Amino acid sequence: MEVAELDREIEKARARGPVRDILIPPCPDLLIALRAAMGKSDPEPADIVAIASSDVAMAAALIRVANSPLYARSRTAQTVGQAVTVLGVTQTSGVLTGFLTRNALPVQSPLLEHFWETSTRRALAMGFIARQLYGVDPEIAHTCGLFIHVGIPILLQGVKGYAGTLTEALARMDRSFTATENAAHRTDHAVIGAIVARTWHLPPVIALAIRLHHDFGVWGNAAISAQARNLVAIALLADTLVAQHEGVPKHQEWQQYGTQCLAHLQINESEVRAWDDALHPLFESVALG
Repeated sequence: MEVAELDREIEKARARGPVRDILIPPCPDLLIALRAAMGKSDPEPADIVAIASSDVAMAAALIRVANSPLYARSRTAQTVGQAVTVLGVTQTSGVLTGFLTRNALPVQSPLLEHFWETSTRRALAMGFIARQLYGVDPEIAHTCGLFIHVGIPILLQGVKGYAGTLTEALARMDRSFTATENAAHRTDHAVIGAIVARTWHLPPVIALAIRLHHDFGVWGNAAISAQARNLVAIALLADTLVAQHEGVPKHQEWQQYGTQCLAHLQINESEVRAWDDALHPLFESVALG
């Protein structure tokens, strides 16, 4: 599947079946402005500060992250500008993207009580893993990690009976998560997530990776971009590390495809253990409140 083929699939899905009636929230204006600012060849910190300062709650969240134990400093950050200096524009962008996405796509179900905490940890893990590899954009990986399961809360809020399907999909071991979704609703969270990514004009490779993140046959398919294939592998590894941190049993997908995942990324288990140790303080720092 290439980007053009993905676009055709999305348009077809939007024209029929349950997807037609699902409401996809618009991309927040501040996120559009943030992406425009970060899209410059040399992003201006002043532009990022202005965006972060335009929402009191977002500014407070950014300052809280900058003052977390992870960035222990002799003096605390008291202003948005100081917080941006501590974090840098790239990491600030990640924090602001997460804040704006959470507020645009609220999750109101006990089934997804810690959805955004897990999503934030996944995003941090994907960005970290990308920095350890050659030729993978950490910012793209971070954003992909934040959005990769975003179709789940949208289906939960927009499709009758999806709560039962979600419970079943999490429990079944005899077929994949997306197979259970499709059996009940003729669509799945990978398709819906890709639609969100395209609607919000995220980089096309992110939409493609979201659409394919449960299709592990992509690693042997040279017709799919290397970046998309890498993102699928990084997402599986990141999900496994996050699940381990949160005390969730290892995913069935990791048990089936973990060896192939490591082979695709050309890494070994000792490297994964080292990354797990390095990620622990990052995971511990996530407290969205």
